[in-house]
Amino acid sequence: MKELTQKEWQEKLEKDDKAVILDVRTEEEVEEGYIPNSKNIDIYKGQGFVNEVEKLDKSKHYYIYCRSGKRSSQACILLDQMGFSETYNLLGGFSEWEGDKTTA
Repeated sequence: MKELTQKEWQEKLEKDDKAVILDVRTEEEVEEGYIPNSKNIDIYKGQGFVNEVEKLDKSKHYYIYCRSGKRSSQACILLDQMGFSETYNLLGGFSEWEGDKTTA
């Protein structure tokens, strides 16, 4: 896992043809807005989260965010332990995100 600032995260994401944006927030949080083209898997679902993550392509690069950066940091560690090649945590999370946003 690499902890990236918003600027680093966006710059790396734009150049990465293997990038997948993963939102690990709750459905209620996602309804308030999300980063375009992100896939939502709620980390609070415990084993359900692990089951969904196991279906993902481990060769892709995962750019992970939550509201503040704490849950996404946990998700990065978990994905790393599961054998994913590259994970990137968005420092400050969605609450500090200044890039494009979509509302549900």
